[in-house]
Amino acid sequence: MDRREFNAACATGAAALASAALGAPAWAASAQARTYARALLVDELGQPIKASRLAAQTNYVFHYPFEATPVFLLDLGKPAVPTRLQTKGREAYEWPGGVGHKRSVVAFSAICAHQLVYPTRELSFISFRKGPVANPQTPSKGNDLIHCCADHSQYDPARGAQVLGGPAEQPLCAVLLEHDPRTDQLTATGTLGGELFDAFFKKYEMKLSLETGSSGRKAVAERSVVRELERFCRNPVRC
Repeated sequence: MDRREFNAACATGAAALASAALGAPAWAASAQARTYARALLVDELGQPIKASRLAAQTNYVFHYPFEATPVFLLDLGKPAVPTRLQTKGREAYEWPGGVGHKRSVVAFSAICAHQLVYPTRELSFISFRKGPVANPQTPSKGNDLIHCCADHSQYDPARGAQVLGGPAEQPLCAVLLEHDPRTDQLTATGTLGGELFDAFFKKYEMKLSLETGSSGRKAVAERSVVRELERFCRNPVRC
């Protein structure tokens, strides 16, 4: 854990204690940073991903912290600043912002915080959209957002995936990345924010058992393969 992650963990720990003292309701998970097995991000040939070689504003997908839980990896093309957020249960946390030489690389769970919609190999209703979202039912609340076509929730990846529109009641769970400035490599180290993994596995238990067998809840360790969404998913839905 680097200094920024340590400070974020301390801040969220203090916030959790304050919430408990006030009798704030608990929800699916703690907002404190959670450490999982370290996983180096690699391409389909097993070579480490270089942060500076990611195409800006392009959807990439990898799986973490479990074999069946997808994550969006994005180079926003601009710095992503630290942002103070809270979960549905009002547990506060400090998202540390982007990593990489330009501090523009971010990662968030690709499981929508409303109906747990997620990208599969066949279909994806949720993705990052460059520019405004063109939907007459839910006008875009800004540019360059993560948008879920299932419920029209909109998240701002430049500010910790905070909710800008739609029915979602908390930001997407952040995946913490460690950037090595010498090698330009990226390593996933944990999560921050409201996790929804238990609800996800419960809702899709049958579907995941057919797709991944018994390995879906297996923890990712050592490496995780990164693919462009267009290569991972046969039908990314636009709305």
